Order: sequence, then structure tokens, then C-alpha cells
Amino acid sequence: MAVKIGDEVTLTVTILKVLDNGKSSVSIPSYSFPFSIDTPKRTKAGQKVEITGFVTRVNDENGKVTVRIEGAGLVTVDVGTVSHEPAPRVRQSR
Repeated sequence: MAVKIGDEVTLTVTILKVLDNGKSSVSIPSYSFPFSIDTPKRTKAGQKVEITGFVTRVNDENGKVTVRIEGAGLVTVDVGTVSHEPAPRVRQSR
């Protein structure tokens, strides 16, 4: 199934360093820039953790997707590095 704009996806990142401010410096596969996220509880450098976000752009020609990570920003990665999650549930008001 192809990734589409609005899909929720998961990225597996590696914690490089836990910082004093409650953030962690992480390495994201196919993303060549520094990135930080809120540190998950009981996390140590070297651990792999999953972060989720929503696809905001798809570039089929280059095989890239841009993902919005809540509270952390945008990352553009190879489509093969994301794990496609089921569509988010939509609440309907009564």
C-alpha cells in the first residue's frame, strides 16, 4: 500500500545522546541533519525508539516523504524508512 498525504507513519530512530533539557539527539535513517525529540522515559543512548508522525508531502519521483513529528518539526526521509500505520480513527460528534 502506497503512503499518502495524511497517513500516520512510524520512524525508528536511534538515541545518540540524552540532553539535560529533557530532549534527546537522535539519528533518523536517510535524514542527514541533527534532530531532537522529547526523551522517552528510561531511554539511554544507543537505544532504538519509534516516533510517529503524519505525512505532509510525497515525492514519488525521488522516493521521499516528508513527515510532521508533533512538537519536533518536519523530516524528509526515504519512503522505505517509514512504517505505514493504519489510518487514524476519526471521532464523529453526535
